[in-house]
Amino acid sequence: MKILHTSDWHIGRTLYGRKRYDEFEALLDWITNLIKIEEVDVLLISGDIFDTGTPSNRSQNLYYNFLRKIAKSHCRHIIIIAGNHDSPSFLNAPKELLKILDVHVIGEITESLEDEVIVLNDDQNRPEAIICAIPYLRDKDIRTVEVGESEDDKSLKLVEGIKNHYADVCRIAENKQKILGDIPIIAMGHLFTAGGKTIDNDGVRDLYIGSLAYIGKDSFPSSIDYLALGHLHVPQCVGGATNIRYSGSPIQMGYGEANQEKKVVLINFNKKNSTIYEITVPCFQLLERITGTLENIKNRIDELKDKQSNAWLEIEYTDSRIVGNLHELLYEHLNDTSMEILRIKNKIVIDRIINTEHDGETLDDINENDVFKRCLEIFDVPLEDHFEITQSYNEILRSLHEEDSNAE
Repeated sequence: MKILHTSDWHIGRTLYGRKRYDEFEALLDWITNLIKIEEVDVLLISGDIFDTGTPSNRSQNLYYNFLRKIAKSHCRHIIIIAGNHDSPSFLNAPKELLKILDVHVIGEITESLEDEVIVLNDDQNRPEAIICAIPYLRDKDIRTVEVGESEDDKSLKLVEGIKNHYADVCRIAENKQKILGDIPIIAMGHLFTAGGKTIDNDGVRDLYIGSLAYIGKDSFPSSIDYLALGHLHVPQCVGGATNIRYSGSPIQMGYGEANQEKKVVLINFNKKNSTIYEITVPCFQLLERITGTLENIKNRIDELKDKQSNAWLEIEYTDSRIVGNLHELLYEHLNDTSMEILRIKNKIVIDRIINTEHDGETLDDINENDVFKRCLEIFDVPLEDHFEITQSYNEILRSLHEEDSNAE
């Protein structure tokens, strides 16, 4: 039995306003072809299928066309769990229809934990694997709120809630395994593990705002033969355990990931024994970050011209000399090429502005926490009140991030 583990597609994600549908289409075509070449039996998608809870029509079209193609392929089963970017109700809406195609969707924690345990059969209708399909567990699903509890109390309760949920679901799987025989238990999840590697500006946010609810590898039941994780964009094993992995995002989500090699994971099971391979995903759109003086930047652009590159560029000008027509000079230097500049940052000018009154600063340069911190300063909120107010603000942010805009 061959299983393909992937996650964090973020279909519909843009880069500085530039739409990336061609990349997503190329990625899904590549995965379709890989499934055919490798004769993959089971496809696992561990959350963040879409970048937003309200995906565009074109994003939905890519998703459903992909599922239709895979359902006609050698692949017998597709299991999809929701991530923190996904709308549970949107993913769940067609789940009964998709079951006809052997596509199993778990968009949110289920009323009966039995529904998160899926027994897969081979082409002879014999049980071949048990899947614990555990979606992103929202704060409200696993933690009760108590008045006056500290951040440490919240974190401990979150960790305990996640551990208990995995233990309960896996216990059901273990009981099924006793009846069905020596077949593997494969779990899925979308969470942040302790020691997980991230990259600056990769778009990965803490799942439980204001807390340190990171899960260690020992929190997962030992009965799991393979754990297919999503959320972190860097392909990696958890705590050195080769059977607990993040496949990572299959395309570069931002310039912080520009030089990162992307992967999917292929697991070949012979009963409970497995062989694990990482497969490199091609780069469908080159991203290039160029930093330096005007001369440095032009020289690098010339090198890319010689390679007939179609890169999307992020340029940061760092020279101390002010160049008033910097944008015009750089766009002119790109004439007759297929490259595009998506963003130009003038570090010297930005530093001077920020060091005064923040005039001219854009929201691209700051995040919601920076804005809130500045509001506390502007409204002269006493320092001794900052911690409590910030805690309340973090709770509001968490609620906003977890709100399902498609729910009734």
